[in-house]
Amino acid sequence: MNRPVVVGVDGSPPSLVAAEHAAQAAVWRSRPLHLVHGYLHPLGYGVPINPYEVGLPAPTEDGRKMLEQTSAELVDRWPGLTVEVRQVAGGPGATLVEESRRAELVVVGSRGLGGFAGLLLGSVGTQVAAHGHCPVLVVRPPDRPLPTEGPVLIGVDGSESAELAVGYGAEEAFRRGGTLVLAHVADERHADDGEAAALLATAAASARGSHPGLTVEERLITAAKPDQALIEATSDAALVVAGSRGRGGFAGLLLGSVSQALVQHARCPVLVAHPHEPEL
Repeated sequence: MNRPVVVGVDGSPPSLVAAEHAAQAAVWRSRPLHLVHGYLHPLGYGVPINPYEVGLPAPTEDGRKMLEQTSAELVDRWPGLTVEVRQVAGGPGATLVEESRRAELVVVGSRGLGGFAGLLLGSVGTQVAAHGHCPVLVVRPPDRPLPTEGPVLIGVDGSESAELAVGYGAEEAFRRGGTLVLAHVADERHADDGEAAALLATAAASARGSHPGLTVEERLITAAKPDQALIEATSDAALVVAGSRGRGGFAGLLLGSVSQALVQHARCPVLVAHPHEPEL
């Protein structure tokens, strides 16, 4: 299965920036790009008022034009990129979660149409980041151009989710020809340098083993709040990779607290390291 890179597009500036990130990701992975527009409002906009009416609204002409224009601009910028566009009758969040079952990567902007100015991440991005069935790239800040410099950063805590993040992060750093920075945040009140060093060394050995020649930096940070320390560390990063759940997370949480904080506040794009849905 040639899984595509999927991006949700609604015509808003953040979603168009997300489409650029998705196009670059598709080129790096030699995958097709799918531009998807879920044209029903998550709260039911567009659903027939009369409950006895059967069927869903048809795709809109405005939506078609927006998708085709976006596709043309991306192909012009990345010649050879294969782009497919389609409108789907469904709320954008639910649509992208369903699309993620068959995707290599899903990309979302950090705020789309209908978002409130005070929200740091719109409901669509939050929903997909938490429920995706493949890795999810949240493009933040919403107006940041494609990053050209900076390392790929990963928070390492010894969890299974962080191990998956190291694997994804090593791939990303290798594709970009950049540096992989493995960071472990130790509580400054109960820091165990030996345990932290072992965690970092194990993660670094895994990254170097999977991608020989990759430059890997190990960084021990002491701080009272791991989430805030990692957010600060994203200031000079091109990408931060977050596990979908950390070592201290509750089983019922789809995103751990540190991952949630990064998705909401990181100063660079965030890749949430969900495992791929098994291919059928």
